[in-house]
Amino acid sequence: MGRRRKGLKIDGVLLLDKPVGLSSNSALQKARRLLNAQKAGHTGTLDPLASGLLPLCFGEATKFSADLLNADKEYLTTVKFGEKTSTGDAEGEVIFSAEPKFTFKEFCAVLERFRGEIVQIPPMYSALKKDGVPLYKFARKGEEIEREPRKVVISSLDIVDFQPPEVTLLVRCSKGTYIRTLGEDIGETLGCGAHLKTLRRTAIADLHIEEAVDLDLFERMTEEQRIAVLLPPDRLLQSLAPVKLDEEATKKFLNGMKVRTDERSIEEAKVRVYGISAEKTEFLLGVGRLTSDGVLAPDRLISFVDNDR
Repeated sequence: MGRRRKGLKIDGVLLLDKPVGLSSNSALQKARRLLNAQKAGHTGTLDPLASGLLPLCFGEATKFSADLLNADKEYLTTVKFGEKTSTGDAEGEVIFSAEPKFTFKEFCAVLERFRGEIVQIPPMYSALKKDGVPLYKFARKGEEIEREPRKVVISSLDIVDFQPPEVTLLVRCSKGTYIRTLGEDIGETLGCGAHLKTLRRTAIADLHIEEAVDLDLFERMTEEQRIAVLLPPDRLLQSLAPVKLDEEATKKFLNGMKVRTDERSIEEAKVRVYGISAEKTEFLLGVGRLTSDGVLAPDRLISFVDNDR
């Protein structure tokens, strides 16, 4: 009697609209069970308090999930001014309060200081680690750990709704940006304190919340419908330029060999690579590195062998 198969070999990406109150890992495990998938991972966590876009990767797509960790992200957040909390969000205790007296013009002037490259000190309630221990574990004990300031980029910071003491902002930012810290720092500059009331991720790179599937809806789908809403692995790689290889170069590339192409790059660049089968069908091979003289070297390759035993 053979060994029982541990799930199905499913390759694809699920753009999930994570609900409030659920951790990213819990959402991942729910989706994995519903798909009965062997291998799964996500592309960066969302706090339980936050909702929104959470790309989940299955099978071969997990090889490319790291590319989204470095991508720009977009958030819709409602900030409550006049109250600073212990956690920087609505779950914490109020530790400072002051009447918010700013005008719309004054608020806009303060926002201008937070556009472009800024410096943030990561919050204690974060997953950053000190000696292998997440900072939030120290914070829960009331301990304060020194954190190094970091540079981040706020590429856009727009007012969506202005109803003091609450203001809703749309933020487009670089990796490593803490929206809680941004809200707190704006409140600090205004002199009244602030914390996040809500946080929703609306985009990562060119992936948008409009494409995402609600978890409740995903649970109600049939097995065929769940498979149908998965996107192909190369949906994670759209920011990379495509390079297409002929049949002979495809075989060499899949065997880990460098190949020469007609493509050129000003400097070494990461690209997504497509090959062609004997049946003339185009398919994703993986990611490669292209040099200025047209040499393409494999980086991460799709596996075309079912290793489930």
